[in-house]
Amino acid sequence: MRANTVFLNHNFIAEAQASLLVTDLSIQRGYGIFDFFKTINGKPVFLDDHLTRFYNSAKKMHLHISQTPEELKDIITELMQRNNLPDSGIKMTLTGGYSADAYTLPATQNLIITQTALTLPKGLQSDGITLITYPYQRQFSEMKTLDYAMAIWLQPLIKENNADDVLYQYDGFVKETPRANFFIVTTEGEVVTAKNNVLSGVIRKNILNLKDTGFQLTARDFSLEELYNASEAFITSTTKNILPVLKVDGKAIGDGKAGKITTQLSALLLRKIG
Repeated sequence: MRANTVFLNHNFIAEAQASLLVTDLSIQRGYGIFDFFKTINGKPVFLDDHLTRFYNSAKKMHLHISQTPEELKDIITELMQRNNLPDSGIKMTLTGGYSADAYTLPATQNLIITQTALTLPKGLQSDGITLITYPYQRQFSEMKTLDYAMAIWLQPLIKENNADDVLYQYDGFVKETPRANFFIVTTEGEVVTAKNNVLSGVIRKNILNLKDTGFQLTARDFSLEELYNASEAFITSTTKNILPVLKVDGKAIGDGKAGKITTQLSALLLRKIG
């Protein structure tokens, strides 16, 4: 197995040699942020959107990125050249940094950039997925933090219900899955995703910004009842693009198959990705 190169703070090093001290707040308290984008045929996809979100998450979490966005792009370019992985996932992680008392936020953080080979879907995965809902509001919902404790804790419940993942809802309003945004298509043909207290996903953003689709694309809050009565549903993420949701809480969505609008949006998105 080939050894990948990673970037740690100011150096490119072998992945096996990359390490952090145990005093890092990411280890002691789970404090830090990340962002993740894909490359296709050696080309980063929606990189500017991911960098904008990465810097926004850092600012809101009171963390400092030493490099400018352009410097970070240069680092990413060199990392890609060193690893030579045309189809890949690149993860940028900014930890809380080394804290003397495991609580106080230090002035300097640790930046880690890793790259791994990634097998990407070539088109719509029409077999889709099944979800269960769970009442939970993710804290710091507008930032892409390292905190996935609830999602991991729920794994046994997900398996018990023969589901693929969990869909968070709060006070009866649908939010997001742990690693993806969630959309429904109403019986009137409106394509809707939650507006408040969810992560602004990059694929979500690019779907909402699609032009001349013939569909009404809307970010607004919607209820569990509206979800159960929807004609279609799907999730969006960097690794999945658009993935149909066929069943939620044991209830079939629409006719329980990948819907027409979901299929059309997937084609439009793939055309935009290139």
